[in-house]
Amino acid sequence: MIFVSSGTVGVQAESPNVLLIAVDDLNDWVGCLGGHSQTQTPHIDRLAARGMLFTNAHCQGTMCNPSRISLLWGRRPSSTGFYSNRYPVSEEPQFLSSHVSLPAHFAASGYKTLTAGKVFHSGAPVKNYFKVVGPRPGHWLKGLDKKVHDKPKGWHGIWDFGPQDYDESKFADHVVATWVTEQLGAEHDKPFFLGFGFYRPHVPFFPPRRVYDSFKNVQLPRVDEGDWNDIPDAARKVSMSNPKIPTHDWMRKEGRWKQAVHCYLASVRWTDEQLGRVLDALDNGPHAKNTIVVLFSDHGYHLGEKQRWSKFSLWERTTHVPLIISLPGGVKDKSNRPVELLSIYPTLIDLCGLPANPKLEGVSLQPLLDNSNADWKHVAISTLGQNNHAVRDERWRYIRYADGSEELYDHQVDPNEWNNIASKRLRSGLHTKMIGQLKKHLPQTNANQRGK
Repeated sequence: MIFVSSGTVGVQAESPNVLLIAVDDLNDWVGCLGGHSQTQTPHIDRLAARGMLFTNAHCQGTMCNPSRISLLWGRRPSSTGFYSNRYPVSEEPQFLSSHVSLPAHFAASGYKTLTAGKVFHSGAPVKNYFKVVGPRPGHWLKGLDKKVHDKPKGWHGIWDFGPQDYDESKFADHVVATWVTEQLGAEHDKPFFLGFGFYRPHVPFFPPRRVYDSFKNVQLPRVDEGDWNDIPDAARKVSMSNPKIPTHDWMRKEGRWKQAVHCYLASVRWTDEQLGRVLDALDNGPHAKNTIVVLFSDHGYHLGEKQRWSKFSLWERTTHVPLIISLPGGVKDKSNRPVELLSIYPTLIDLCGLPANPKLEGVSLQPLLDNSNADWKHVAISTLGQNNHAVRDERWRYIRYADGSEELYDHQVDPNEWNNIASKRLRSGLHTKMIGQLKKHLPQTNANQRGK
């Protein structure tokens, strides 16, 4: 479905609005994806039921900064060299002058652009891309959020979890949602692009106590104690390279694993409640019949799986993300084709009939929005650091590290990725053939890391 003819320069009165919703660190623990049996996400599920749910969507960078830069500028981390959280895009004026961000593209085409919460990672010049900037409270609210756990020295300051007891209307995501509902209830003089981001379930996992108390007898994710026996050393070096996050041994020995999972589930539920407020405002306001809604998470999250925590890996738990596109009057379906967050930019260009951006590396999801089972020759590629990549198709995950070591997982029989078929013990002729096919999709460009 395309609302206006492709290639139109500038917006028209009937051009659709865009509501782009980012959720920070949300893995597939949402009801419509079935990632955890106790998750409570009725509003994410409600959005999925009225749009296209991409059940096999994956991020391009497996931490906040590279993922968001890739999505918002339409280029792979391996093409831009933005691999880490430590180096903001604002440090590269030449890149910014030669590449157009997603909101800037809409602004140049005549859209009113608005934002609140976390869309860009820290350090991005938000006011350069959005005309109207609402509240951006941050992850930890000084004077309100209270520290819960004592952690070893050197761990990241915001790595904490536990229920909080102040007025729910003062929580960061409630503040953001309130501002967004006000914009959705107002009339605008031209079509708008409203991109906003929820902070939870990013750490600290600080849900309101009411929501925390609604979960009982929390179930832990399944872990194979021998999982690392067939994983190459390069995987340990890459996925365990961040010394500022808790270790799984600490979580278990200190008896804090269950509470952390409890707080994550509660944080997801809290964010879902705020999404419900936003969807209600859209449905009951003047823009209900002419607004495209896109919801995504920047990457997934480990909560003990593979005996590790946080993101920073090339396994399913980190790369797999919710992605929903809802079009007014559009198809209601789901697709298991492998897709990338990189596709959001070109897809919105197609849906809104805007001029193409020739520098985009993603492919439009328009064919799948028209037919969820359309022929699809593409795979999803995720990157963690220079020359470390995962390739995902409908059945297989192939990982290749910079030193040439490999992993291969068959999701048809091993959805937890416990058996690395690429190890000599398990590998067969069929698997060697699959590796050869998937390897062809690896990026040929592996730019040096910026800011070294």
